[in-house]
Amino acid sequence: MAGVNRTALKLAKLAVFLAVIAPLVALVAVLAVRMGLADLKPALQVVTLRGGLAMAWIGGLAGVLSILLVFWSRPVWPYAATALVVGLASLLIYQVQAIRFYPAPRDVASDLEEPPAFGRQMLSERRAERVPASQPQKCDGLEGIDSQLAPEVVAWGMKQAGLTVMGTSPFRVEGWQQGMWFGIQHDVTVRIRPGRTDIRVAGRDQLAVGPRACDLAKKVVAEINALR
Repeated sequence: MAGVNRTALKLAKLAVFLAVIAPLVALVAVLAVRMGLADLKPALQVVTLRGGLAMAWIGGLAGVLSILLVFWSRPVWPYAATALVVGLASLLIYQVQAIRFYPAPRDVASDLEEPPAFGRQMLSERRAERVPASQPQKCDGLEGIDSQLAPEVVAWGMKQAGLTVMGTSPFRVEGWQQGMWFGIQHDVTVRIRPGRTDIRVAGRDQLAVGPRACDLAKKVVAEINALR
C-alpha cells in the first residue's frame, strides 16, 4: 500500500486479529463439542460465555480504537473498518447470548398437579446420560389443550415446531429438539387423555439457557392448536 505508515498498518492488522478472536473461540468450542472432544458445560459456560465474551470486549475496543489509525494513515481504513464491524458485531452477539443464558426452569409442564411422564425409551435415554430427576415448574402462558387429539395431529404439530418425533401411541407422543450450535437438547412428551392434552418439556443438559424450555413448550402447543 503506497504511502501507508508501516506502524499504523501493523496496528490496524493487529486490531483485525483481535476482532476475529471472539468468533473463532465460539467456532472452536462448537466444533469441539460436536466432535466429542469437549464437554458441553465447560465449552459453553467457560470457554464461550466467559473467555469468548472477554475477547469480544477486547475485539470491540480494538475495532473502535482502530478508527483513530485512519487519521494517522488514511490507507489503513479497510483494516480499520473490518476491525470495527467484526469487533462490534461479535460483541453485540456475545452480549445478546449472555443475556439470554440466565437461570430459568429447565423442566416445565402444562399440568403441574399431574405432570406428563416420559415414556420408557425417553427415560432410558435420559438415565443413560445421567440426567437427574426433576420436578416440572410453572411456565407463564403455557396451558394444556382442552380436547383429546389424534396422535397424528400432535406428531405433525411437533414436527412443525422443529422437533424430531421419536415415538407415538394412542395416549402419548414424544420427541426432542437439539440446538443448532452446541447441540443443547430438550425432550418433549405430550400426554393425550379424554378431554385433555398436556405437554412437558425438559432439558437434557442442566445448563442455564434462559426460558428455552418454556418457549419451546408454548411453541409446540401453538403449532398443535393451529392444526385443530
